[in-house]
Amino acid sequence: MGKNGVGKTNVLDALYYLSFSKSFINSTDNQNIKNGEEFFSLRGVYEVNEMEENILLSFDKNKGKTLKRNDKEYEKISSHIGLLPLIIESPQDIKLLFDGSAERRKFLDSALSQFDGGHLIALQNYNRALLQRNKILKTSPDAILLEMWDRHLISNGETLYENRKKFIADFMPEFEKYYLKISSGSSEIPSLRYSSPLENERMEDILKRNFQRDSILQYTTSGAHKDDLVFSIGDLPLKNCGSQGQQKTFLTALKLAQYAFLYNKSGKKPVLLLDDIFDKLDPQRVSSIAELILSDGIFGQIFITHTNPDDLQKILTNFTDDFEMFEIL
Repeated sequence: MGKNGVGKTNVLDALYYLSFSKSFINSTDNQNIKNGEEFFSLRGVYEVNEMEENILLSFDKNKGKTLKRNDKEYEKISSHIGLLPLIIESPQDIKLLFDGSAERRKFLDSALSQFDGGHLIALQNYNRALLQRNKILKTSPDAILLEMWDRHLISNGETLYENRKKFIADFMPEFEKYYLKISSGSSEIPSLRYSSPLENERMEDILKRNFQRDSILQYTTSGAHKDDLVFSIGDLPLKNCGSQGQQKTFLTALKLAQYAFLYNKSGKKPVLLLDDIFDKLDPQRVSSIAELILSDGIFGQIFITHTNPDDLQKILTNFTDDFEMFEIL
């Protein structure tokens, strides 16, 4: 609990950091250092499979980032992803609707990487190959080097496409179920459509067909890095035609379905972070969300931020007495 600006979201961001080794607010670690200081550090103590896990993350302007598990430093920080599964819903999620396709790919890849280490490796390899290919295109193209990086781009790009396509197909029933529950069985029909250049053409053919264009523009214009998710209500685009309540319901259903999907895949109950999620929702939808997260046995530890203690206590006590309230001043 606390007024606007006192740091409630920072608490959630610290938890996010310890799961993903990065902030969900600021993409650059330097921006998370207190003004006038040289470093920051975070420590979390978790119970995982009845074992205590001590996680220490620190970042120094001069030394960079360090992540330790039980006092042992990770050789690769990416190896940590999945140990502490976590789902967050926050006002930042509006980017999924109104920003470019990169935000929606980030949602897809984050959802997959928490239970599929192979997808994370393919994503890292693809991005590395894409970076190198673009560098070559900016200079005088070397055919041998291009062919080498194209092979990496093709194999990893096709892996990303297949993984994302399967994820959406498996994810849709869960998403529709949560949307209907939150909207109390309304006639609204939500839709997620996966759009990719690889739907009708192989990655190899895409690169060959676009080579002249890529050479002129000096970057790779098509491939798995252009995939997108199209959000709709009925036949209408959500970002243009959905009300604020519908948009909020859509995003909440997306995150709760992601939670359920991850739990079913991993067998672990992720930590659920809900940052100011009851804003812009009517009382019926607030009640539906609270009942879902507090009465459904699949949900584990939940952190909720809110500005009004009386409102939140009323919401919680309708469904549970198993909660604690902390005030940030």
